[in-house]
Amino acid sequence: MPALDYRTAGESHGPALTVLVEGMPAGVAIDAGFINAELGRRQGGYGRSARQRIEHDEFQLLAGARGGRTTGGPVVMQIGNRDSRLETAPPIHHPRPGHADFAGAMKWLTTDCRETLERASARETAARVAAGGLARCLLRELGIDAVGFVTRIGPAAWAAAADAEPERLRAGRDASEVFCPDPVASREMIEAITAAQRSRDTLGGVVEVRVYGVPPGLGSCARWQDKLDGRIMAAVGSIQAIKAVEIGLGVAAGAAPGTAVHDGMDYSAERRGTPCVGFVRRTNHAGGLEGGMTNGMPVVVRAAMKPLSTIPGGLDSVDLRTLQPHRGDVERSDVCAVPAASVVAENVVAFEIARAAVEKFGGDTLREVRAAYDYYLAALRDLPGGG
Repeated sequence: MPALDYRTAGESHGPALTVLVEGMPAGVAIDAGFINAELGRRQGGYGRSARQRIEHDEFQLLAGARGGRTTGGPVVMQIGNRDSRLETAPPIHHPRPGHADFAGAMKWLTTDCRETLERASARETAARVAAGGLARCLLRELGIDAVGFVTRIGPAAWAAAADAEPERLRAGRDASEVFCPDPVASREMIEAITAAQRSRDTLGGVVEVRVYGVPPGLGSCARWQDKLDGRIMAAVGSIQAIKAVEIGLGVAAGAAPGTAVHDGMDYSAERRGTPCVGFVRRTNHAGGLEGGMTNGMPVVVRAAMKPLSTIPGGLDSVDLRTLQPHRGDVERSDVCAVPAASVVAENVVAFEIARAAVEKFGGDTLREVRAAYDYYLAALRDLPGGG
């Protein structure tokens, strides 16, 4: 069977966004309500633009399923665009600093940035969320759960406790307009967004994803291309407007001695039956990944999103036709899309975990994947001196 992978197609104002998922085992129940809910969450969050009131994202399943379950063939999902005006949208000759406009125009030898804008737009992430939602239908079968949330917007920040339970994080996040589990920090974030809106500016921030129930041994140290931490960082770093990605302590690990960074180990017979097969860490500074492989602790990923590059009023730019100074063109934009980025990151990380799980426990059917997973955990518990 092919490796689990996906590709997206479509433009921001084209007829639709499409995602092709290959390598999904047969027999996985597709939870359409869950996937559509994730698409809806991606459209939410305080500070979003009027476009989110135009679109109502729901996916249409075009291939790869029968009777609500995957068939083993490529899965095709499509998300229609109500704001479909690609052919009549005006050209963009004044690139927006910070956006893909200028680099794309140079790449494709044109003075019109419209085509670049349409494909580089964060609208494309709706397709990625759909792919991640499908992958999470598979992860559920293995008891793996992902939770994404916001930890910073502009100057307002909050840090989740290392031992926070996923249910509490999810409940707090879902009660917040900015997808931050802490109500006090949420109010401060909303105030920061409101202030930026009044000053005709934009704000970025930081999102965090935690994945629970991941067994040790996903990924590999054998080839650099297979290191799971690298693959996760590449996937998250490819999300529009993300400028930095870290795992566990991340950058802070460079400022501390080894004794304060590395996670001491213990063994608990009471946890033999869990994915960590009894081996637990006193801390999780590694963020659940060591040597390119999962170690049985929750996977913890953070990403920094820059302020959006479409600034009301525009920024100093150049007319690509005349080479004269000009203000950058202004497209409809959000003041802050950090909450949406947390949804995208959650689903992108989940897909990479699912990809690694299929590599480790791969089979043509869900039944084979689950059997291989159960066998692997049993084999770990049977190791001499092991679980």
